[in-house]
Amino acid sequence: QVQLVESGGGLVQPGGSLRLSCAAFGFAFRGSAMSWYRQAPGKERELVATIPSVGVGTNYADSVKGRFTISRDNARNTVYLQMNSLKPEDTAVYYCNAGGPRPIWGSWGRGTQVTVSS
Repeated sequence: QVQLVESGGGLVQPGGSLRLSCAAFGFAFRGSAMSWYRQAPGKERELVATIPSVGVGTNYADSVKGRFTISRDNARNTVYLQMNSLKPEDTAVYYCNAGGPRPIWGSWGRGTQVTVSS
């Protein structure tokens, strides 16, 4: 059974940083590209960042380029999102999934809430 468990969110002031983690279970993590997505209130879920299964070639939404960094630890079946220089418009629930623009798994985790506010 596929399970995605996100953590690391919280309340942070503008300009601050957070590191999100996503532990993945029940599928071939090492062979899967992984992505972070986010959904703000009243908006559609959007792709934030993607990391391939192997090699280089991370991709980011224009809105987070230069501020967010996606990484992975295949030994721990975990993908990370380092978020720096956070802005109020980054406020959203953040989710991970396998795949990229088209998420692989239809069953999502609970996500982790990120709130950027002074």
